[in-house]
Parts: sequence; structure tokens; C-alpha cells
Amino acid sequence: MGIGKTVRLERIINRNTGKTVIVPMDHGVSSGPIKGLKNIRETVQKVAEGGANAIIMHKGIVKDGHRGKGRDVGLIVHMSASTDLSLRKNDKVLVCTVEEAIKLGADGVSIHVNIGAEDEKQMLEDFGAVSKACLEWQMPLVAMLYYRGPEVKNPFDPKAIAHIARIGAELGADIVKVPYTGSPDTFREVVEGCPVPVVIAGGPKVNSDEELLKMVYDAVVVAGCAGLSIGRNVFQHDNVEKITKVLSKIVHENITVEEALKILKEDS
Repeated sequence: MGIGKTVRLERIINRNTGKTVIVPMDHGVSSGPIKGLKNIRETVQKVAEGGANAIIMHKGIVKDGHRGKGRDVGLIVHMSASTDLSLRKNDKVLVCTVEEAIKLGADGVSIHVNIGAEDEKQMLEDFGAVSKACLEWQMPLVAMLYYRGPEVKNPFDPKAIAHIARIGAELGADIVKVPYTGSPDTFREVVEGCPVPVVIAGGPKVNSDEELLKMVYDAVVVAGCAGLSIGRNVFQHDNVEKITKVLSKIVHENITVEEALKILKEDS
């Protein structure tokens, strides 16, 4: 890895723990001005104060949402897009370039690839092109990989998730984001089969704080992944700063689920 990527990755991955808490906020393109993103500057401020290492957002919203007062936070510019209004929302297209992200002051870029989608081959081709540009410009690349498509029966299948994580590493990602497989034993296989840091996606909105905290604890502390990249379950939480704080403590300090729940209650 070149010095440029190394320097930029230190704004995304904690150099002491080797782990990261990323909060993606790119949902405005896919889902519109949903809860938690209507006032994105306020939400960025809360996740930053809660201890997040980085945020993800689209290029046009950077000026309105990035780095308010107080604690700083790394910036990852998202390059992929599709909308929930589309008949083929799993087919992502590139809407940004690495050069644009550099001009915006980004510390990294991210792309989204759906393996199993009808347009998988185009997304893989785009992945290769973005990876090449990231190598040239020494820009860290986060690859969000999902197992989604018309023939996909189980989007959390452990073998498939291990496969897509490896695709991310093989094609040049510096961080790979994949869904949690449901158990630390199966997710450990995913982590062990991927030679770059793996972080878990948050998935649909969970039913309770305990469910979210247990998933993160099992993935990070037990299975050994490098952290999380969770959106809705953070920015739509009733207390964005506090849920970010306890998730950060699990990731960077290995606190237990019980300790995390106690902090949430004490701070309420």
C-alpha cells in the first residue's frame, strides 16, 4: 500500500485498534429525505460527537452535511446510485469519479456492487475501473458488497457472503462491507477468507437496541471483523449520539452488550 492510502486510511480506521465505526448516509438518493437525513448536518454532528470514525455521503450533499463544529470525522464519498423508484433498483451505476472526490476533500470513496443482480457484470467492470483510479490517486476504496438478485434465495448465505467478501479483496478494495451472516461462527469464516478489513452492514431497522448491540459484539469481538458500517440503525435511532457512542465502545474497547445497554440507560 502506498503512503497516500496509508495516510488517508488513518482518518477512517483507528490506528490504535485497527477498527472503524462508519455511518453511511447515502440513503437520500435511494430512499429520499427519510428520518434522520432531513437535517443531515445535525445528524453528522451527532455521530461525530458519538465517536464515529467516518461517514459516507454523496458528492452533492458534502457541502451541506460534512464536519460541523466540534469533533472531526472522516469523509467517504459514495460513487454508486440507484433508486427505490426503479424497477431494477439492484443495478447500481457510477455517479461520481475519484477525481471529484479528491476535489471535495474526501478521505476515501465507496462503491456498491450487488452480486447476483441482472447487471452484475457492469457493476464488476465499474469496480475494476474505480479500483484502478484509486490506486493511481492513492484513495482508499470501500466496497459495499451484497448478494442480491432475482435468483437469490438467501441474501445472508454464509458461503455466498464469504465469496462476495473475497471478491472485494480480489478487485482491490481496502475495506469490504458485507451483511452479517447471523452467527459469529459463520462470520468468522467470512473474515478469515478475506485478506482486507471486513465491516458489517446494518441491514433493515432492528427491533431493539439489544439486537443491534449483540450483532455488532458477535461480529467484531467474537468473529473478529474490523468494525461496522451501519446507517439506518444509527441515524434513525432516538438518540443518535448515544447509540454511536456505545457502538464505538464495543468496536474499540470490546465492552459487552450488557455494559453497552447500561451506558445507554445511564445516559438517558
